[in-house]
Amino acid sequence: MLSTRSLFQEIYADDRAYQLFCSVAAGGEDQGGWENERITELTTDPVLAPKVARHGADERKHGRIFTQLLHKRGLEKVAIPPATDYCMLLERQGIGLSHDRLTSGTPLTEREVITYLAHSRVTEQRASEQMRQLVKAYADNPELDKAMRMISADEDNHLAYCHEELLRLTAEGHGPYVRHALESIARGEIRTHRDVGLAVMAELGRVLGWPRHQRLLLAAGLHALYLYDRLWGWRRMVSLRMPAKRNALG
Repeated sequence: MLSTRSLFQEIYADDRAYQLFCSVAAGGEDQGGWENERITELTTDPVLAPKVARHGADERKHGRIFTQLLHKRGLEKVAIPPATDYCMLLERQGIGLSHDRLTSGTPLTEREVITYLAHSRVTEQRASEQMRQLVKAYADNPELDKAMRMISADEDNHLAYCHEELLRLTAEGHGPYVRHALESIARGEIRTHRDVGLAVMAELGRVLGWPRHQRLLLAAGLHALYLYDRLWGWRRMVSLRMPAKRNALG
């Protein structure tokens, strides 16, 4: 029976599939760490800056965790196909702050800070959901269970921090732009998530030798999720509510 759990167990059991899976995850986390490090340097808000720095440090930690999981199997990170690079594809759509902007020395404007936080709120929603899937999938795996739970807890903290900061900015009169940024970023993210998911599944299918019917079934599931997100699910990615855990990155 095809299930999320059986899919991730199959990935874990194969060295090449596991290598690709961890390399994709480590690359995304490292990129997120670098982006937050640059934003820390460019923000002039003395309250926000240390929280962004903590966010970046967590992402770097996650990248190291996935790399260490590979090393435990005697494997190294591999270059990932461009079509599986979630961060790069988001940037190509103009979502978030570009590399050129982040490598400049000019401090961020208030709207650019909102853009960063909205981008983080949307992508951390996805990360939080995906890590919860991995926690369930690998709950019985001593090697992965602790690592997945640690990363999942961090992603929940990142999401809480984004809610709280965006609500603060909304209360300061930036509500219309916060809403605009969230909605435009969410629309682009759900397309990118679908495209990256299809690319990753195609690579895994090639490595694991999946039959055509299994590839088609998984692709259909990704297209169905995209349609759900496009028609209704996007609302969970743009809503704001005060988190139960306040000052999660303080």
